[in-house]
Amino acid sequence: MAGHEIPEPVDRKRLADSPAVPEAAADARQECDPAFKHGVVVGFDGSLSSERALAYAVGMAHRSGSGLIIVHVANRLPTTVWAGCEPPVFVDVPDQRTEVLGLELACADYLSEIPWILVERGGDICHELEEVGQEYEADAIVVGSTHGLVGRIFGSVAGRLARRAERPVVVIP
Repeated sequence: MAGHEIPEPVDRKRLADSPAVPEAAADARQECDPAFKHGVVVGFDGSLSSERALAYAVGMAHRSGSGLIIVHVANRLPTTVWAGCEPPVFVDVPDQRTEVLGLELACADYLSEIPWILVERGGDICHELEEVGQEYEADAIVVGSTHGLVGRIFGSVAGRLARRAERPVVVIP
């Protein structure tokens, strides 16, 4: 057999479940387009603040000669909302908004001069933006500021992301 063989574990656990093999978890992630490595990640949901963030990110990507990774995070709701059950399990809610945003972005003239992609994710916005930033080894993450009562109660996405991100976060008012 060419290459090397991985011996069967003594306790019959699957190697992918073992924390000693970090490559298994990395292989499970889908590969990103190398043309967008070291690009600019921007969170976009179609709101006014995300449109401002997109405009800034377009300029930033254009000046640096890199690609733009536009991320739309779809809604996820706890199943307790749907089924009244106890465990905090999350279910993806179908979100046609990503398709609509993609069509709007495809028709936008200001995106014609730079390479860009639209990435859809589901889950916590901060976590997903940072995850995409890691996958693409992004130079920066651009987000719009949150205004309103929800941001004051739960903390804004920009504030939470700035505290936990491993790359520069640009917050556009």
